[in-house]
Amino acid sequence: MIENKIKTLRKAAKVSTMQDADKIWCVIAGSEEMVNNVSYEAILNKERVTILCREHITSKESFVTQKFDFLMLYGDENKIRDLSLISKEQGGAYLKIAPYYTKNEPNLILLVGMDNHIKKFLGDGEKHHLNYKFLLEDQTTGFIETDVSITSKMPSLIKQTFDPLFKVADVALSTVLISADEKDITEIELLSRRNKLFFIEFDKFLKED
Repeated sequence: MIENKIKTLRKAAKVSTMQDADKIWCVIAGSEEMVNNVSYEAILNKERVTILCREHITSKESFVTQKFDFLMLYGDENKIRDLSLISKEQGGAYLKIAPYYTKNEPNLILLVGMDNHIKKFLGDGEKHHLNYKFLLEDQTTGFIETDVSITSKMPSLIKQTFDPLFKVADVALSTVLISADEKDITEIELLSRRNKLFFIEFDKFLKED
């Protein structure tokens, strides 16, 4: 469940907002292979970068299940830049979150999900007159793994032909950072869950002891 993922993230991210200016946070999302490559480079440079959290997330809609990986990093700005370039070169989405945002923007919220779900969330937010500021956004340019359950009912020969076409689909994944009025956070969380988005109150897990 998303709630358990957030608890795991909070426990992993025992860092303070009062960090050196040359250290930043970075959120990376995309295919499992791309995130594996970024994670490998981060592990090789563990003196400069810390992996705060990694999650494998699935989003099911009708017969289609879309899969992506989510990674949060904290560390040296120069090394984070190198890792973000790996992500971008391999079709991933990333957000680099500088200390400026944690110190100057209230109630930071991170949203990760399929681009059409993000757009639906933003439209719903307008209808509900929610107050939030759009700070950072990025999209994947590569492929996201997709399973279509209907192929399991096909004859074996036909399935072998069509299944590979469904395994990888050109679906955009978005990562978004917003700041919101405190009174609207609960409603924003509800809307994000209705739209199948991964929701994190960024400020809260930074303050966890």
